[in-house]
Amino acid sequence: MNCCRARTVAWLVVASASGLLAAGCMVGPKYHTPSVDTPSAYKEAPPADSKDTEGWKVAQPSDATIRGKWWEIYNDPQLNALEEKVNVSNQTIASAAASFMAARAMVKEARAQLFPTVTTNPSITVQRGSATVNTVQSTSSSGSGSGTGSGGTGTGTGTGTGTVPTGSRGTYATYDLPFDATWQPDLFGRIRNTIRSAAYGAQASAADLENTRLSIQAEVAIDYFQLRGQDALEQLLDSTVAAYQQTLDLTKSLYATGIDSDEAVAQAETQLEATQALDVALGVQRAEFEHAIAMLTGQPASTFSIPYEPLDATPPPIPIGVPSQLLERRPDIAATERLVAQANAQIGIARAAYFPTVTLSAVAGLESTSFTDWFTWPSRFFSVGPAVAETIFDAGLRHATVEQFRAQYDEAVANYRQAVLTAFQQVEDSLSSLRILSVEIHDQGAAVTSAQRNLTIATDRYKTGIDPYLNVLTAQTTLLSNQQTAVSLRIQQMTASGQLIEALGGGWDASQLPSPAQLISKVP
Repeated sequence: MNCCRARTVAWLVVASASGLLAAGCMVGPKYHTPSVDTPSAYKEAPPADSKDTEGWKVAQPSDATIRGKWWEIYNDPQLNALEEKVNVSNQTIASAAASFMAARAMVKEARAQLFPTVTTNPSITVQRGSATVNTVQSTSSSGSGSGTGSGGTGTGTGTGTGTVPTGSRGTYATYDLPFDATWQPDLFGRIRNTIRSAAYGAQASAADLENTRLSIQAEVAIDYFQLRGQDALEQLLDSTVAAYQQTLDLTKSLYATGIDSDEAVAQAETQLEATQALDVALGVQRAEFEHAIAMLTGQPASTFSIPYEPLDATPPPIPIGVPSQLLERRPDIAATERLVAQANAQIGIARAAYFPTVTLSAVAGLESTSFTDWFTWPSRFFSVGPAVAETIFDAGLRHATVEQFRAQYDEAVANYRQAVLTAFQQVEDSLSSLRILSVEIHDQGAAVTSAQRNLTIATDRYKTGIDPYLNVLTAQTTLLSNQQTAVSLRIQQMTASGQLIEALGGGWDASQLPSPAQLISKVP
């Protein structure tokens, strides 16, 4: 009969708890993605068929979008190999990945609160009563609960007391095997909001990981283009040094024949030596870019090198899409938006504190003073029942907490909108750079052609003795300056194209964020 009564009580408790949980409600504001102003088109994007640009254009709408391995758009095997190493060896990405896994574990920790907690604390206690005390109280420890076992009576905390006759010197043992179960039904959504908050935080961490990955990949590409640009400048200065050497030889010949003076020879020597020093100095910047790439790809700078190869590329057509797509393509925007959702869930957690907390507890186990009777039916005990806790007065603490989280939500919304504005600025900056640089490169090419023609004329007139060497020197300096500018503009153009792809989010989009179900799955 006792067994049936215990089972009936247990089933009533479970049924009542299920009914309470089913009737539970979610307190807190419903989340909506904050609204932002998005323009209909990018202002700085030139027409796809513009004839006033050089080496870059906007991709046609029919062109494929940027893929995950966006660097392959440049068709550079060396760059592809470097970018592949970034994903597996960069330690900053590894740190961000570990941070995401920690955030994911927090989702599982929060979800565990939905289920009961069951504990056990088995014990064997040996006691001996004192012969000099009239009555000795013996206490045995078990879990919370009450029940009668042979040799002792259990209380609500699983402690049993018994008396030893006066003058008894006997020794006896108490055997306890208690099981304690507690559960808090999520009646007002505190736990569910906690799970949502953790899930949104984990999604933000996943977006931060992708943003870190994109930033480092873009930095590798930019450093690579800068390094190749240094190789192009070195190639230019190498050819210039060779040309200046020929001019020096010509000047010496004319001096030997009496046509020119020793002053012209000294000027030619000065120009040659200065250019040689400039050529050597390029090695410093190239080495620094090489070392930076080694660090970004997770390799020691001492064992890393990139073969010499001058920059000879133009930016590929880049599909920029429409501004509204930027909100889904930038991982940093996705991260800030998920933080807004997390802040909204925190408001619900704070508001749930206004409502009572229901705790269902149950204790059952076996207790005996005889090992042979320990696992027998008469040794059982149990205790079950609900408890309700409610804060009656807290001097405005809960109200202040809700206000705090509302203010933090407003802060998160402002950060989200600022991230969107920053993203539009970065895209427009890169587009304007590419547009203006393309025009500038076109004009600079014409300047180089004119400077080369001027040098040819000055050299011919110098050979015939019509003009002094100073005219050749001036023409050579002008040509080199314009050629250096042309190479620098190409470097800036390739760098701006990499920055544009980064500003557009690479090949990422918000659909790649892990869902709440994926966050709690066992597969990473």
